[in-house]
Amino acid sequence: MESHVSHEEYMKQAAKQSDAKDMVNSPAHYADNGIETIDYIVDVLGDWDAISYCHGNVIKYTGSRLFKKGNPIQDAEKAIWYLKKMIKLMEKTKGVNW
Repeated sequence: MESHVSHEEYMKQAAKQSDAKDMVNSPAHYADNGIETIDYIVDVLGDWDAISYCHGNVIKYTGSRLFKKGNPIQDAEKAIWYLKKMIKLMEKTKGVNW
């Protein structure tokens, strides 16, 4: 029987397992079954609505959790990643949705 591990503990363990893993740009747990989670979300929501998803993550990673989760640099890097993704999606939808 598998024991339950919290997401936070899982992330700490994953970060310790290998410095080669990129926990910001391509975390292994976000690419199960060969598709990146963000790609799936964009496919389901569409480009326009995925902008709001990315915006929410920027807020999440720069909000109160920034110094509470023990890895503010990584969280700030994740916020930047989502902001860049948001900008790409905005460029794709410019003139179409706004």
